[in-house]
Amino acid sequence: MEISRHWRLRQQRYGLVGEVCPHCDAKIFPPRDVCPSCSGEAKTPYVFSGRGEVYSYTIVHDPPEGFEANAPYAVALVKLDEGPILTSQLTDIEPAEVKIGQRVEMVTRKLREDGDERGMLIYGYKFRPELATAH
Repeated sequence: MEISRHWRLRQQRYGLVGEVCPHCDAKIFPPRDVCPSCSGEAKTPYVFSGRGEVYSYTIVHDPPEGFEANAPYAVALVKLDEGPILTSQLTDIEPAEVKIGQRVEMVTRKLREDGDERGMLIYGYKFRPELATAH
């Protein structure tokens, strides 16, 4: 993927920024400009909390090129607290420990390296088990 595309997707990948529909209040991720719920125009940015739960998952044993160093790893459908479901790699957890319904939170991590040791490092969101918050 070219550098310009990574630059355009930086808010989405690093800040979990989507959109909210001003007509029906649906939260949209990734951003689409047209609401999938009501077909109204939706260009208002919305920053998601980055918290949700594992909706479903699979374990990847034979990864695509560029992801071999991480195998085996879990990829999950994460249902955000605001509603959208997105696909993400899980981190900071052994694949055998992943459970449906498990609480997770977004973190920014290295996804892969593009090319040799001097190639571009690609960062983006992953999810880890939610850390307990102090009261």
